[in-house]
Amino acid sequence: MTWAPTRSMRELHARYWKNGDSMMTHITFVANNFEPGIRRSMDSGLAGGRTSHRTFAVVCALLFATSAALTIVWCGPMPAMGGMPMTGGWTMSMMWMPMPGQTWPAAAGSFAVMWTVMMVAMMLPTLAPMLWRYRHAIGRAGETRLGRLTSLVGMAYFLVWTVFGMLVYPAGVALAAVEMRHGALAGAVPTVAGMVVLMAGAFQFSSSKAHHLECCREAPGRGRMLPADAATAWRLGLRMGLHCSYGCAGLTAILLVAGIMDLRAMAVITVAITAERVAPAGERVARAIGAIAAGAGLFLIARAVGLA
Repeated sequence: MTWAPTRSMRELHARYWKNGDSMMTHITFVANNFEPGIRRSMDSGLAGGRTSHRTFAVVCALLFATSAALTIVWCGPMPAMGGMPMTGGWTMSMMWMPMPGQTWPAAAGSFAVMWTVMMVAMMLPTLAPMLWRYRHAIGRAGETRLGRLTSLVGMAYFLVWTVFGMLVYPAGVALAAVEMRHGALAGAVPTVAGMVVLMAGAFQFSSSKAHHLECCREAPGRGRMLPADAATAWRLGLRMGLHCSYGCAGLTAILLVAGIMDLRAMAVITVAITAERVAPAGERVARAIGAIAAGAGLFLIARAVGLA
């Protein structure tokens, strides 16, 4: 909303100066006649900002609810479907094998969709604060443009996680094929799983983890202003996705070991990721999570070798 003084006000303003009135009189004139219009402009801007923020919150809530519901629908029946019993007393998930009559490309595509939806449900609680800061960092932009740029950041962010999932899938398929062919390797899986959880816990104490966690907690930078253009939004989303995927590598490894389709494991990892990124003392929370993971890893190793 743009406000300008009327013609009569401009004429009165000129008369004040023509008659040689004092500077204080002129200041009083400006305050009495310009302030109401300025206040109306500011009130209009604040109202528009509140509406934009409410829309953002509603969209995030709906997106989270939808992705969580789809994840539950897809993953909920998996325990009932069972898996393949393996040497060593563990069960291989059917996720790493195509369904009857399904081709490998179709299986990979199905995994990519499932993985992306699952990542939206797990990562949106931590992405939303970053998107909120981004909306403030680009300054005053039209509501429609603001929504588009925010969506672009989110799409680039989850593209990184989708690519990460597409790297995980062939590795998981190859590992499953080797385990099915070699019983000795399959028997060592419980011990290896414990070692993975132990190393994931140790990673929580590393400087690399601290660096990526700090980047995720501060992105795009508190008090920093960004240009409101698509290229900047896309690059920011990719950068945020890379930082978060690197920083979550340990916790993601725990999820893969515990069972990628296990809803309880997803819930625990989601809470852990959210806590270390949102809690005031995020680095200390990350270390506490690391200590718990390391203890769990040691217990899994001891149980695998018969000591527990």
